[in-house]
Amino acid sequence: MSGEATLRAGAAQLGLALDDRQCERLLAYGALILKWNKVYNLTALRDPATVMTHHLLDSLSVIAPLQRERPGATRLLDVGAGAGLPGVVIAILRPDIDVTCLDAVAKKTAFVQQVAAELKLPNLRGLHARVETLTGRYDVISSRAFASLPDFYNGSMQLLAEEGVWLAMKGKVPADELAALPPGVDVFHVEQLTVPGLDAERCIVWARKAAG
Repeated sequence: MSGEATLRAGAAQLGLALDDRQCERLLAYGALILKWNKVYNLTALRDPATVMTHHLLDSLSVIAPLQRERPGATRLLDVGAGAGLPGVVIAILRPDIDVTCLDAVAKKTAFVQQVAAELKLPNLRGLHARVETLTGRYDVISSRAFASLPDFYNGSMQLLAEEGVWLAMKGKVPADELAALPPGVDVFHVEQLTVPGLDAERCIVWARKAAG
């Protein structure tokens, strides 16, 4: 099966019908990851098939849940975004979401800026900084295998808008981390995900600021 066929079939299993432009951009993004990887070591994955499952489809698995939680225009901060996962994929699928991919490694945010330019994504930018030093307000703060949940919440607490949500992508349900939540955080849903072609547990931990 070609890359495009694999991508479309996987997206369909996730309840997403990709248009030609989205498909084109996602495949171009995957190709850019592989191209830059040769020089900049953005990610440990080196072959197109694993980039497809572990990066593109894995990131696509959050699109339908995010649509449910945030159907309208939104500001999203992707913390520890690395090569832009899931932030770039969200920017491609949701032009109404303003996506900032934050990373402490300059070459990774430079890559995201390059992707935004090459794929003509005005709603995407890479930002080189540490989360603790950032100011501003975001409606959604996402992370994918970035840090432990307590570290993620503590580091980004000052950036979450009052009605905002945290979207943490995890492997299996992180029971130990959930037992050590900082005060002021309310985990309201742990959502199991099934990623096509990926034989591994995945979930989203949804949280918000606790009332009062």
